[in-house]
Amino acid sequence: MMERLGHPERRLKFIHIAGTNGKGSTAAFLQSILRKAGHEVGLFVSPYVVSFHERIQHNGEPIAPEDLLALIERIRPIVEEMKDAACGAPTEFEVVTALALLYFATVSYPDIVVWETGLGGRLDSTNIVHPLACIITNVGFDHMNILGGDLHAIAREKAGIIKNGVPVITGKMSEEALEVIESVARERKASLYREGKEYEAVRIRKGDKEILDFSGTFGIYNRCELGLVGEHQMHNAAVAVMALQVLSNYFALYVEEEHIRTGLREAKWPGRFEKLAENPDVILDGAHNVDGVKALTKTLQDYYPGQKVSLVFSALVDKNYTEMAELLAPLCKQVWVTKTDHPRAAEPEALANAFRTAGPDLPIYAITEWQEAWRRALHTVHEQDVLLVAGSLYFISDIRNEWKENRKAGDE
Repeated sequence: MMERLGHPERRLKFIHIAGTNGKGSTAAFLQSILRKAGHEVGLFVSPYVVSFHERIQHNGEPIAPEDLLALIERIRPIVEEMKDAACGAPTEFEVVTALALLYFATVSYPDIVVWETGLGGRLDSTNIVHPLACIITNVGFDHMNILGGDLHAIAREKAGIIKNGVPVITGKMSEEALEVIESVARERKASLYREGKEYEAVRIRKGDKEILDFSGTFGIYNRCELGLVGEHQMHNAAVAVMALQVLSNYFALYVEEEHIRTGLREAKWPGRFEKLAENPDVILDGAHNVDGVKALTKTLQDYYPGQKVSLVFSALVDKNYTEMAELLAPLCKQVWVTKTDHPRAAEPEALANAFRTAGPDLPIYAITEWQEAWRRALHTVHEQDVLLVAGSLYFISDIRNEWKENRKAGDE
């Protein structure tokens, strides 16, 4: 497909990001800093939280509907022709990847593209690019039916984005996973920058503010305030800063300390411990796998110590929602489980059974329609409560859009 389109990926500069969790937040930090430095920044992420168009962005603005439609019409004949080719028709994600590359190379012309993998890395369609730098945020258990059943296999798939001679920056991860990435980096003569070795990240909490003390091979930045909350966001911010230091020193990418500090402070990303309202506090978090839920429970304990939350939860059937329920149940005083319209959404009764096992005395309400579950939760909680919505990012998207629409309607 890229050959028929004239290889648009060869006209662009990329920072390629893989990892089980933290890809979107790391991309948000990178985009924010680069824009503060005056760069035109393309961004490709998945899935979306607000609308499909936000998967392809230029300077924080989603692709315009008319640009998307024009590119679809341009690519449609090629997709139709490929149905009869030996390789078969491209997948939906491959088509979206091609649309993003065409948009950046022929419409918006960014200076640099922050480029997030869809799944894994080695066989992901995003891996067609040759980036300036590769980032692997972390390696955990997710998509095991595709990536493999152990950390070694999953890490090998993530490490598939590493290219010959291209620097690799890794976030906090287990030694087992890191050893795999180190091995691949050695094979491909790629310099490696690892948290805890080539750079250090220290978290400081000051009231409700997240502060990062960063020290790396090329500089030290103390007392950097972050726009995203949670200990895991400190690691995401640090890997972004290390990547930019590498690009600044070896590729003359213009980024000054003031851009890093301002960019970290002003970075935003929807659905990541996002507070929609106060009294009661309404929190959205797209913790959709076990490691994500571990990060979420740590953040809850940091920001709401000793307080149990009311939870609205949905997950996909191929996620380990049993272990997720075991982690969440001790922090909850009541739980509503439901499902979205996604074809892989788990049934509410299956989710309810997982929470009943994890918390036998916990009030659990299984409701098929997510709108009804959301409505009941909103009308049950009190001003002093915390209402947490967590699980599938598709579910977070539904709730967030419903909330925004209702608020908008209330303002009119």
